[in-house]
Order: sequence, then C-alpha cells, then structure tokens
Amino acid sequence: MPTSKLTKRTIDAVISPASKQLIYWDTEIKGFGLRVLPSGLKTFIVQYRNAEGIQRRMNLGRFGVLTVEQARDLARLKLAAVIVGQDPADEARQSRNAMTVAEMCDWYLTEARAGNILGRKNLPIKSSSLDMDESRIRTHIIPLLGKRVVKHLKIADVEQMQTDVKNGKTAKPRTGGRGGKATGGPGVAGRCVGTLQAIIGHAKHKGLLEVHPTHGARKLAGKKKTRRLSVTELELLGKAIAYAEANGENPVALGVLRTLLLTGYRREEAQAMQRHWLHADRGYVAFPDTKGGAQIRAIGPAAIRVVQLQGELAGNPHIFPSAVGSGPFTAASECLKRVCGLADISGVTPHTLRHTFGSVAGDLGFSELTIRAMLGHASQNVTQDYVHIDEALKLAVQRTSDEIERLLTSGRAKLQRLDCQTAFKRDPRSASKRDPLFG
Repeated sequence: MPTSKLTKRTIDAVISPASKQLIYWDTEIKGFGLRVLPSGLKTFIVQYRNAEGIQRRMNLGRFGVLTVEQARDLARLKLAAVIVGQDPADEARQSRNAMTVAEMCDWYLTEARAGNILGRKNLPIKSSSLDMDESRIRTHIIPLLGKRVVKHLKIADVEQMQTDVKNGKTAKPRTGGRGGKATGGPGVAGRCVGTLQAIIGHAKHKGLLEVHPTHGARKLAGKKKTRRLSVTELELLGKAIAYAEANGENPVALGVLRTLLLTGYRREEAQAMQRHWLHADRGYVAFPDTKGGAQIRAIGPAAIRVVQLQGELAGNPHIFPSAVGSGPFTAASECLKRVCGLADISGVTPHTLRHTFGSVAGDLGFSELTIRAMLGHASQNVTQDYVHIDEALKLAVQRTSDEIERLLTSGRAKLQRLDCQTAFKRDPRSASKRDPLFG
C-alpha cells in the first residue's frame, strides 16, 4: 500500500480507486493512515495490536471534517492508550452498543416483572409499584432521555429532566383508559428522578454498568400532604353520605368510604379486603400484602359493623365486590368526589380520610408511635402460627373510630331533622355546591 507523509497537498492529489478501497499509510506515525473509497470518501484511520496481540483498526474521522494535523494528534492519543494496555477500538464499539435509557428501562421492567430484581426488604418489586414506575418511564423519562446512552449520562442531565417534568414539558393526555392529563409538577419530577436512579442502580448491581454515572443527583423534595377534615367537615360529610345513600348512591362505594373514615386504611387496602381476612371476634384484619408487606391491622367495632353489613356476591370473595367479575370494587374515589360535592368540601382525596384518622387519634392524645402503628407504618407482621395485636393499640383504634363515627352520626342526625322530601329532588351526582341542605 502506498506510503508517504500525509499532508493536505498529498491527500488532495489522491485519486480514488476504481474498485476496492485503498489505504495510504503515514510515514511519520506508524499505524496512522487514510482510507480512500471508490466513491471518493476519504477517512483517517489508526491501526494497532492490542494487549492480546489482536489487530484492530478504527476510524478517526473524515478528511474535511478533521484536518491532517487534528487527525494525526488524535492518532497519537489512541496509540498512547494502546501502550498502557487500553483498546480504543473496543471501547468505541462498546460505546456504540451501550444501552440507551429506553433500552435499560425496558430491561428493568422485564426483569422486575419476572421477579428477578429485588426491592424493599429484599423482596420482588410489587406489580402495583412497577405499574407506577412504567407510567413515569413512558410518560416522562423516555421522551426526555430515552435515546441517551446510560453510561454517558451526567448528573446535570438527570436534574434537567427533573426541571423539564416540573415545568410541564412532558404534559399530555393519558392513554390506556386512564382519564385526565399527565401534567408533571414537582412531586412527579422528584419521583421520576428516584425511579431512574433506582433503575441505573439495579443495572449496576446486575453488572450492566461499572459505575453509577449520575449518583448524587439531587431530587426535589416532595410536598407533604397535610389536608385533614375538620370537625365541621366530618359532620357535613356524615350528612352528605346519609343523603347520598337515601338518593341512590352506590352502597358498595359508600361502604368503602365509611370504612376508610373509620379505619385509616389505604384506599387499595380497604377496597381489596376479602371476607376471610377479617377476624371480627379478635378485632383485626390480616392483610396478606400491603405497602409494608403482610400485616395485621386493628379494626374497631364501628368499622366492623360497616363491613359486616355488606352484602355477599356469589363467587366474589371481596367485602366490597365489583358488580362485574370476581374482583374488588375500585371506584371509591369517584364516589368520594360526588359526596364531597354535596357537602361543598374541596381538596379531599382518599388519603385525606387516612390523614384525618391519624389526626383525630392525635387530638385524642395518642402518641406518634401509636398512631404509626394504627396506620400500619410500624412493623406488625403476620406469622404463620401466631397473631397478636397489643390491647392498647386496639383501644386506640376503637376510641378513634368511635369519635369519627360520633361526628358522622351527628351530621346524619341533623339531616334527619330536615324535611328531606322538600330539600332535594335530584340525583346526588348532579348536586350543586349551593345546595340548600348544606347552606
């Protein structure tokens, strides 16, 4: 093959070969050359043998994009790396073939759903958690960083994604049967960072990465939910529930709402309760799975009465059964919106009812540690042969449940003193906030 010192003049004078490629080697730096194709394309290359004696050849860049001197300097750097045992061509190949963020997210979801990735307490990640992870991945992470190679990410890239999500850059209508719009915001932005950082951490643990490239990225602090129902609002809610019940509201949905108010359970826990989990004689519900794993949770007499009044549906084991199939009822949130509309109460979610239960317990003088146990934050695991709840905890749950029932009943009593036949003549689903019953 031709050899000469490569200069701009000699390269400009090169005539393209008629068929196969032709390589011109530089006489100044061994291994530095110029490849010329029949099409006229001229590319700088470097050739060497790695530490294992295998010959490698890699492109440095096109002539015209790189000058001869730039290409020569780059060749010196690559050959210097070879001297200390590196393999620049292999590193470039790995870089080209490295996982993108989108590919790593797909890997994570596949492996996690197969139970091959462990989460809290070294247990497989729950499907409900994976559903939320996948929603953040598809809605926010992949649109912003999906094409980026994970190993090349920087902390600034992750924090910029967080800023973009917070500012609504990925806002769009939801798909897959979910209503509303994904709007982003600080809370979602912080959770997206947490999800991505966890995925990269799992990939590193599984050997897909040598280092966590974005370790140390700062996550926006979430806004703590503090909304609770006041005494007056609990009375209004009791009145609204009684009116809704008398005017055709779904009794199963109302049963869920009453249970949430009287237990402090999470919405998913209350809706999914099955009859054989309830041990009414001993005052507890044995949940085989919750956010904190399998737990036993105290339940007071007031809530037990609500649960035991629920009608059974053949073939469905749930206390609050779906009208279709064998699954649980899942639309309590929509019922809560309608009832709160009747009472002219705003900003209420199922979590508000849970927070209200804990707050009422605090008003009654129970300690933070006791309240955490009442809400299932403290460890109350189910063992195979022994189930026990401290009697003091049962008493705390009962007193809190009784106080909330008293306030709800007070609202119902006020409704009964009104002339219901003239107060309302319409479906509660269309009730106006200015309804005369609620002032």
